Order: sequence, then structure tokens, then C-alpha cells
Amino acid sequence: MEVRKEAVPDRPLVGREALVRKLYTLISPGTELACLSGGESWFRMPGIPGYAAVSRIEAVGPEVEGFAAGDVVFHYANHSEYEIVKAEGVFLKVPDGLELSWVPFTRMATVAMTSLRVSTIELGDYVAVTGLGLIGNMAAQLAGLQGATVIGVDLSENRRRLAEACGIAHTVAGGEGAAERVKAIAEGGVGTLIEATGVPQVAVESVSWIRQYGEMILLGSPRGRYETDVTDLLNYVHLNGRGCITFKGAHECRFPVEKDPFVKHSLVRNSEVVFGLLKSGRLRVEPLISHILAPEEAAAAYDGLKSRKDEYQGVLFKWA
Repeated sequence: MEVRKEAVPDRPLVGREALVRKLYTLISPGTELACLSGGESWFRMPGIPGYAAVSRIEAVGPEVEGFAAGDVVFHYANHSEYEIVKAEGVFLKVPDGLELSWVPFTRMATVAMTSLRVSTIELGDYVAVTGLGLIGNMAAQLAGLQGATVIGVDLSENRRRLAEACGIAHTVAGGEGAAERVKAIAEGGVGTLIEATGVPQVAVESVSWIRQYGEMILLGSPRGRYETDVTDLLNYVHLNGRGCITFKGAHECRFPVEKDPFVKHSLVRNSEVVFGLLKSGRLRVEPLISHILAPEEAAAAYDGLKSRKDEYQGVLFKWA
């Protein structure tokens, strides 16, 4: 990991282009560490990672409407101080009064929100969330806002403590004995399990926590090789006596980017919903911010997220 200084392309902006200067960008630990390890085929090295930013517009192209120099916007962008981007899609003005360091977390929250959008969670349900990193923590908070009694599960005591600080009613240490503790809280089993670690073994081993006709939501992208008895796993889905459990994918790209009159959900709408939750204090991100670093500290940031996960959680680069 290194920091490079390169000139911004010296050319007129065209079409719906905008030149932005970043204020904060947020590291996505799961995706970016996978990129750094070479585990994502779509990310070609050397490359610039990152996909969540709050920026100030410096200039706009001739076809840009509704935005002007000086506007502060949330958008998908990489870790760089300046960037020429398209002023469309998820390119949204930040509401007045919203703390700017919170804004990049909107991207993580909309990723987490997908698990709620595809679920059948209703008021009074029990929901377990395995993995209380940024995505899992927010999924747990959102499930609570949807009316569920939420049980957060993680091996890390610090992540469990942060979840409690964010209002998660119950937390359980992962590993041996977790199943019994979850079932005791959930009166025999949860209706929905949101798997946010992306570790296949966790999904397989926690399927028994789900009550009959419940659901497993795969929120974390599964990574790494894992061998198990697939027939036994499939029988949790097929056999009535094993639960007839439904497995659902929760990848955010299942939704359109922009609003569509024939589709209820979109990434733009989800982002606007998150703005409201952040501003009202119903979705808490301040406890999740562990570090605000200068870009020159990038190597330390990624090393911390990889090797000291109890200390590094929400890591922001401050550019301006």
C-alpha cells in the first residue's frame, strides 16, 4: 500500500461530469482487504480501492443539473483527494446538519439494508446477526428498527461492546455454546439469521439456530474454500422436520441504482432513507468510528484492519 501524487487531468469537464474534492472516504474492510489479498478478480493491481465518499463539488460539466460548485455530496468514489465523476446515480446532496464524517457510512448502511429488504422480518420476531463488523452492526441496528428483538453474535468482545453501544439488545460470544445461548434468548430459535461474516463455515454451523420455516440471509459475500456435507445442509431446506429453511441472497446490486416507478427500492432511495436515520439518531455510526487518518497513514490503516480488528473498525481518510 502506498500513496501516490498525480495531477488531476487538465481538461474541460464534459457532459454530466463533476470535479469533486473529497472530505472523507471510508474503508470497506471486507471488500478492500479481499482486493488487497488478490481475492477479487474484478480488482486489478495496481489499483485504487474505495467506494464511499463525502465530497465538495469544485466544478460541473455543461449538462449537470441540480448541482453546483460548493455543494457537498455523498457518492461512490475511490480513495483520492480529487476525482472526476459522473453527477448521476448515487450522487446526492448531503442534508444540512448531518455530521460529514458520518456520511460515507451511508454506503455500508445501504449494503446492510439489503438484508432487511429481502427478509420477512416483522414486529416481534427474533433475529440473529452473525458478525458485528460495520455491515453486521448496521444490519442488526436496522433489524431492531424494523421491530425485531436482535441477537448479535461475534467472537470479538470489543465488537459486541460496540453493538451494545449502538443499541443492540442482546450480544452473544461466537464459537462453542453460541447456539444454546441464542436459542435461550430466542425461545427456541430465530426466525431470521443474517450472516454477515462471509465465512461459509459460520453459515453452515448456524443454520440449526433457525426455527421452522425461518430464513437465512446471506449478507456477507462468501469467501474462501470450505468443505462440508452438502446433503445435510440441503435437508435443512428440503425436509419439514429439519425446518424447511429458506436461503436468500442479499447483494445490494439486486436493486436498480436510480429510482424507478415500477420498483419500490433503489440504491438512491435506500441512501435517502439512511440520511434520515442518521440525522434523527436512529442509526448510530459514531461509536463505530475508530480512526480518522491522513491518507499518508494508509499502510497502517489496512494493516490495522487486517491484524488488529479489535482496535480498527470504522476507518476514515480525512482529505481536506
